[in-house]
Amino acid sequence: MHTDTDRCVRAVQAKDARFDGWFFTAVLTTGIYCRPSCPVVPPKPENMRFHPSAAAAQQAGFRACKRCRPDASPGSPEWNERADLVARAMRLIADGLVDREGVPGLAERLGYSTRHIERMLLAEVGAGPLALARAQRAQTARLLIETSALPMGEIAFAAGFSSIRTFNDTVREVFALAPGELRARANRASPAGPDGRPTATTGTIALRLPYRAPLCPDNLFGHLAATAVPGVEEWRDGAYRRTLRLPYGQGVVALSPRPDHIGCQLALTDLRDLTIAISRCRRLLDLDADPVAVDDLLRADPLLAPLIDKAPGRRVPRTVDAAEFAVRAVIGQQVSTAAARTHAGRLVLAHGEPVDDPAGGLTHLFPGPERLAGLGPEQLAMPRTRRTTLTTLAAALAAGEIALGAGSDWEQARARLAELPGIGPWTVEVIAMRALGDPDAFPASDLGLRRAAQESGLPSTPAALIRRAADWRPWRAYAVQYLWATDDHPINHLPAG
Repeated sequence: MHTDTDRCVRAVQAKDARFDGWFFTAVLTTGIYCRPSCPVVPPKPENMRFHPSAAAAQQAGFRACKRCRPDASPGSPEWNERADLVARAMRLIADGLVDREGVPGLAERLGYSTRHIERMLLAEVGAGPLALARAQRAQTARLLIETSALPMGEIAFAAGFSSIRTFNDTVREVFALAPGELRARANRASPAGPDGRPTATTGTIALRLPYRAPLCPDNLFGHLAATAVPGVEEWRDGAYRRTLRLPYGQGVVALSPRPDHIGCQLALTDLRDLTIAISRCRRLLDLDADPVAVDDLLRADPLLAPLIDKAPGRRVPRTVDAAEFAVRAVIGQQVSTAAARTHAGRLVLAHGEPVDDPAGGLTHLFPGPERLAGLGPEQLAMPRTRRTTLTTLAAALAAGEIALGAGSDWEQARARLAELPGIGPWTVEVIAMRALGDPDAFPASDLGLRRAAQESGLPSTPAALIRRAADWRPWRAYAVQYLWATDDHPINHLPAG
């Protein structure tokens, strides 16, 4: 949208927070860049320049505004809505792949040359993969500077910088303050600072995850809590808590809904995982969605409109581990939510990797596909055909024959899943919706969806429902959330306590 100058100017003049993350405003007279909702007096239109990413603004020589903290704005919803090369690259960069494997690793994962990927990103995002990863490192450094008492050398290492000098130079260039000045400024600020301002507690990194309003937390947290696997997930003291398997170590996160943000507390065994953990938590809660665009399109259907007006801003609950969710989808085939939790809990207790939860309650990581692929029939207490499906899926995931991660090709993943014995259209679409993150995934044969459709006056047979849902594209996964919410099931209610 950054190429639509008139629309961008109107958004800046209105201080419209809905466009935060969609584009960034660079001000020629001050040399800074801001989010559209920056509270300062808007500059004159002739002094505005618009960029599609914070990295592009930084690469053009602009510094981040100290007032509105544009680097902490919600991410562009485009990268989670699309399945093309640029969107897949952006999701992988957000997941820290460039920091871990470099641009060649990104190119290998996507199956294109480094030159082609750089050209595509420059054309659409205004910055190459290295600049995008650098902007992400700068934001991680700022979080650690402001939320911890770690020495600056440790912060530089944790944020992914190759040297203290590069760390110092980057922080000064991006934020117009030295690292020590950033920390002093944060110490003077109130813990209840502006959107995105983190705070610290002993043994954790605590921060605010911003989102675009409105957000309905009921089905989002209700679904995660109702399906929580014992030992891996729990709902406690108003927060959804779970263990995390991360590239450099383990983690435990607590996520709690607040009126204008999501409270996030992270305990990590290796601070290099901070950026990756934040990215995965945002993806889990679908925080970079554009609820206004989604709801406006779905509201055009007169049978959906009352459901949307009753509770706008529903998100699609997703996952922090795509392989884990795929296995859990197989476990949950044709059984109740409670039975699926029980089966998964037994699997975790027998084969999961132990973790240390600072608050107690969580005990294991969900077993990875490599561990599950080697299990014998006697180690899985479930029907024979489902055992075969689970171990076959785990083997395919472990061998890399099916890719479900952040940069995966959605249609290719669907096709390869469908080739496995025991995985039908329902399982494929549920995995596409929750693990792949496809906003248009549509499990038309789901019994709960069909029942809700019938009660709402919509067709209830899968074929007829698919035809009717054509008008809901590309947001059919969100329509599913609104229809599921008509049922009085625990997944649709924010847990008490």
